Amino acid sequence: MGVIFLLIGISLIVAGGFLAAFFWAVRSGQYDDEYTPSVRILWDDKKPENSTSIDNNSTTVNKP
Repeated sequence: MGVIFLLIGISLIVAGGFLAAFFWAVRSGQYDDEYTPSVRILWDDKKPENSTSIDNNSTTVNKP
């Protein structure tokens, strides 16, 4: 019976350690931004100056 109390005590200490580590991680800012880092590579920083844009919704007619 004494072993059960010992194991419960140790498990509470370990759980408290994990809880303290979680609160430390949240307060240090590790969970501030979840979305932007994963899609930042998909965003263009700057558009080239000499590029032409293609609009898929409009029809272009070339006149001779």
